[in-house]
Amino acid sequence: MNKDPGKDSENSPQEIEPVALDLPKIKERGYLNALVDNSTTSYFIYKGKPMGYEYELLERFCNEIGVELRITVTEDIAESFEKINKGEGDIAALNLTVTKERKKIVSFTDPLYFVRQVLVQKKPDNWRSMKLHEIDRELIRDPVELIGKEVVVRKSSAFTERLRNLSSEIGGDIIIIEDSGKTETEELIRQVSEGEIPFTVADEDVAMLNATYYQNVDVKTPISFSQQIAWAVRDTSDSLRNTVNRWLEKQQKTTDYYVIYNRYFKNLKTSARRAASEYVSFNSGNISPYDELIKTGAQRIDWDWRLLASLIYQESKFDPRAESWVGAEGLMQLMESTADQYGVSNLSDPKQSIKAGTKYLKWIQKSIAKFIPDSAEQIKFVLASYNVGLGHVEDARKLAEKYGEDPNVWEGSVAKYLELKSKEKYYTDPVVSFGYCRGTEPVHYVEEILYRYEQYKQLIKGDEVDAEAEESTPEESVVS
Repeated sequence: MNKDPGKDSENSPQEIEPVALDLPKIKERGYLNALVDNSTTSYFIYKGKPMGYEYELLERFCNEIGVELRITVTEDIAESFEKINKGEGDIAALNLTVTKERKKIVSFTDPLYFVRQVLVQKKPDNWRSMKLHEIDRELIRDPVELIGKEVVVRKSSAFTERLRNLSSEIGGDIIIIEDSGKTETEELIRQVSEGEIPFTVADEDVAMLNATYYQNVDVKTPISFSQQIAWAVRDTSDSLRNTVNRWLEKQQKTTDYYVIYNRYFKNLKTSARRAASEYVSFNSGNISPYDELIKTGAQRIDWDWRLLASLIYQESKFDPRAESWVGAEGLMQLMESTADQYGVSNLSDPKQSIKAGTKYLKWIQKSIAKFIPDSAEQIKFVLASYNVGLGHVEDARKLAEKYGEDPNVWEGSVAKYLELKSKEKYYTDPVVSFGYCRGTEPVHYVEEILYRYEQYKQLIKGDEVDAEAEESTPEESVVS
């Protein structure tokens, strides 16, 4: 930690000449690279599903402009501004407060919302047995009382600048200690709760959210007027900024916009339950109760376990009792015929389902490896075959070859002809053996699993398998 290192600290945001990269080029390449942090509000994985206030808004914006959303998790605010200006990111969605200093480095969109900064302090140890006015007497209610006190804040945050200004306003020095830029404000709130640091500062909505599960912290003392929370883009991205602003203006007239905000900032009990879960990325890093079984299964087929977890989420959302309309059951949604083939006596048993499902994947993988040596391409063909059957994928390969495309390339070739198998001209073609196929479903299936897998890789560790996992079965039958 550094005691108020000042604006010229080597870790402060640096003014870098921004690259010339605006919305037309972003649309041309087909994706928007958004910088987010792994927090209770911006972006996280909960029970296998990507969530977050800014993540949901970014998804909607990308759908509006017709590009893919790509997420890059960053822990350092100063580093995120550098990435934006270098072209390594297009938009920073980090619950950012608009300040004059930051506007020298990046350009801000119109505000998403307005919020005050508040002091986060620990209540007295015996606060539960005290009356409210007795608790208030023990706490700082007038910012003047911060003179000579140490307040720990995240490096490069807007809180440092506010505390400097507050020191001038109250006529005395507040001792500002800047923690690592990679330390989230939520972690500092936890440290206040545990008595590891005396005070920190947070935006009021984030502070109130955290106070629901750190009930011994007080967040009622404001230290600022309302401030703007916005997204940051390059100064050279006028078209991107203007497009975001027009979209925000339209969205802020809809009920849906405020439903999203309330989901993360107002529904405090639900947010507290998520935050306390074992299956949220900013806590344990677990995805499901079946992670160790999934790791064991992934090892059998030489997959990253997070890829197999993404497939299982797609199939059943980790519910071992899930049933599809066609009769598939269990975590890996096996049909009875497949289950019988691999010796499954109970489709709802997580261990049996994963063991049989990975054996089936291994058989598909061996079949595909005969004609597709590239492992990255193989995965796409294996996923599609798991969803729709190897025969339909082989038909699409034959069609691709017939029409002069590469039968060993998924995107733009085999995927295209799998989708075309829903049209009579193609599913009645003499090279086709398995007839009609609603091909858009397996194509989207592959896209969604791989997209989620990329998100898992950023937030979930690729741990080694637990040696005892093969012999253990989670007690829960459904994610709780």
